[in-house]
Amino acid sequence: MNYKAVIFDLDGTLLDSLADLANTLNTVLVQNGMPTHSMETVQKIVGYGMHELIRKAMPHGHPGDENLIEKLRKEMEQHYAESWMLNTRPYPGITELLDWLDSAGIKKGVLSNKPDRFTKQCVSSLLPGWTFESVIGHLPLLSRKPDPEGALEMAAAMETDPSDMVFIGDTDVDMLTAVAAGMYPLGVLWGFRSAEELLKNGAKKLVKTPQEIITWLSQNNP
Repeated sequence: MNYKAVIFDLDGTLLDSLADLANTLNTVLVQNGMPTHSMETVQKIVGYGMHELIRKAMPHGHPGDENLIEKLRKEMEQHYAESWMLNTRPYPGITELLDWLDSAGIKKGVLSNKPDRFTKQCVSSLLPGWTFESVIGHLPLLSRKPDPEGALEMAAAMETDPSDMVFIGDTDVDMLTAVAAGMYPLGVLWGFRSAEELLKNGAKKLVKTPQEIITWLSQNNP
C-alpha cells in the first residue's frame, strides 16, 4: 500500500499534554467544591472533548446538570488558555517522524476534539517547523470524533482518498474515527490508552515508538 497522507490525533499522540489537562481540570473542580482526580484517572477519561471530560470528572451520582457542565467547561477553557504550555511538549521521536514524513512527501494533518483555537495554538507553538495541510479542532458546527466528518473533511482538503490515508491516534476515539472514515487505523502505545482498548476498537497496527511508524511506512511506501 502506498499511503499518501496521515492524520494525527493531538493529545497523547503528538503532544504529551496530560499534566496540563489534569491540572487545569482539577483547578476548576476545586473552585467549584468538587473532588479532584489523579493523573491516572484523567488519562482514562480524556479524548472526547472538554465538555465530556467535565461530565466524566463530576462526582459519582451528580445529576450532571447541562448548565453546570457548560459553566465548568467555560471556566476550564479560561484556565487552560493560561496554562496549556506549562508542561506540554512533543513526545520523544515526534520531530524525527515529522521530518521523515516531509522527506517522503507524505501529507500531514491534525484532528483533535480539543477546542479548535487550542488545537491550532498547540500545533503552531510546539510544532512550528513543519507544515500541516490541515489542522482542525472541535468547532460548534463540526461533529466530534469518533464521527468521521472531520476526518473526511480533512481528506477532501488534502485531495486524498481516505483509503490512501493513515489515522494515527492513542485512544478508542481515534480508532473508531479511522474505521468510520475508511482510513488505516494505527494505534500508538505511548499515549493515554492500552493496547487492548485500541485493538478492541479497530486498530490494525500498534507501535511503541514514532520510529516504528517510519519503518512501517517505509515498507509500505517503497
